[in-house]
Amino acid sequence: MRIGEIAALVGITSRAVRHYHHIGLLPEPARQANGYRAYTVRDAVLLARIRRLTEIGLSLDEVRDVLADDAGRELGEVLTELDADLARQERAIQERRQVLAVLLEAPLTSDGPLSPTLAALLEHAPATTSPAAAKDREHLALLDAAGDEAGAAVFAALRPLAEDPGVLALYERLDELEEAGVDDPRIEPLAAELAAAVPDGVLAVIPEGEPSPAGFGRVLLDDYPPAQRAVVRRVMEELAERVRRRETS
Repeated sequence: MRIGEIAALVGITSRAVRHYHHIGLLPEPARQANGYRAYTVRDAVLLARIRRLTEIGLSLDEVRDVLADDAGRELGEVLTELDADLARQERAIQERRQVLAVLLEAPLTSDGPLSPTLAALLEHAPATTSPAAAKDREHLALLDAAGDEAGAAVFAALRPLAEDPGVLALYERLDELEEAGVDDPRIEPLAAELAAAVPDGVLAVIPEGEPSPAGFGRVLLDDYPPAQRAVVRRVMEELAERVRRRETS
């Protein structure tokens, strides 16, 4: 193979191949009588390995170290490892496409794309103009951005709460505290009612250590004015106590 052919085969540019030669990452093959470099399958495998390592974020110096460890390995072993790596990529792409297909089937929103579980949760939530409800939605989107299984479990467990029309009245009462002081007498009773409204199922799936003013809850607290922050903090403390009681019972 010539340089253009091996570059096309691996999916890089001829310029990149020459650069790898220049820095000593890829040995220059012997030239034929006509002056052209003659690349082999081994060269193609090595180039593919370099490409994969750089794509996952390794610097060229780090790639050099990895390749040094590969020296002396049989070609079949390297090919098998490369094939397994490509298979993992293929599975990951298929999984992402499946998620994307679900997102494309759902109504597009201004704060999308959302995961299927969060989209389903918000779809069943009653319409409201409450600023506190909008803030909760932003917080859920932030949790959704983490993209882990814990978030999906929380969204599924929150479904009964989202469908409860009584929650809208609690949001409105929280809105009324936007400019209140931290000594407002409405704080304690509202916090108690909000905490009581959270289903036990949510407590069973929240990440370990949450809710906590020192964890993800800290981000939420920083987003509220003083009186509302006091309410949310008390709700967190009550939910954390409920979690402890569940664990010790």
